[in-house]
Amino acid sequence: MLWTETMFHVKKPIIAMLHLDPLPGDPRWHYGDSVEAVVQHALEDLRALQNGGVDGILISNEFSLPYQRHMNFVTPAAMAYVVGRLKDEIRVPFGVDCISDGEATIELAAAVGADFVRGTFCGVYVGDGGLYNNDFSALLRRKAALHLDNLKMLYFINPESDRNLDTRPLADIAKSTIFKAHPDGLCISANAAGQDVDDALITSVKEANPEVVVLCNTGCRPDTIVRKLRCGDAAVVGTYFKEGGKLEDSRLRNLRVDESRVKEFMAVVHSFRDIL
Repeated sequence: MLWTETMFHVKKPIIAMLHLDPLPGDPRWHYGDSVEAVVQHALEDLRALQNGGVDGILISNEFSLPYQRHMNFVTPAAMAYVVGRLKDEIRVPFGVDCISDGEATIELAAAVGADFVRGTFCGVYVGDGGLYNNDFSALLRRKAALHLDNLKMLYFINPESDRNLDTRPLADIAKSTIFKAHPDGLCISANAAGQDVDDALITSVKEANPEVVVLCNTGCRPDTIVRKLRCGDAAVVGTYFKEGGKLEDSRLRNLRVDESRVKEFMAVVHSFRDIL
């Protein structure tokens, strides 16, 4: 049995993204904005996702663009405050992702009692933000020092919008990552949020590494999710659950979760699970 079945109590779980609004210190945080508004928007999204029937929640600073490799302290501090305000209402396993900063992600998880984390914890990538060299040897030692033995780690091995400088096939990269770091899950992405992941890519990683949870990380919709779950073990869904299936509005503001879209999506997932 995969650990996901134990944690989420279902086969093929759906982990929903909860995108926080811009936080203090972010370029999109404006004079007059309030952390209380961030909390209230996050509560609205949390309720819509849980009422819609998702199996887990992943809370991220999606609107802290452009992302920092080494975050200013204010960002994880603000995230910890928001998560603390949400915790009384969280009814499903939850995770955190301080985007692009693995150490901040691990430390935030320790502070808020998260069940899992997701991040770019290993590999060397190049993208709009420059060269990213991730030292997972230091990161895993920090996790050990914080005694986070039960914290599950979901690794990006082909992050959105970045190019891996390792030219080996993705299945081979996954295999060596498993040998060195023992990730709990591998997230397979397309080139950008909302884009469809090649089914063959998910299948190649899963077939080469059957003992590890493989997640489809982008492009999940009602018309694609059954294929993705047949190829892998779980999925992370963000953009589809939001108003109009869009990340942001014309003024670059974070769009709210649409509960009806969540229910529509999860109905397809439940029908698929019924035949497993």
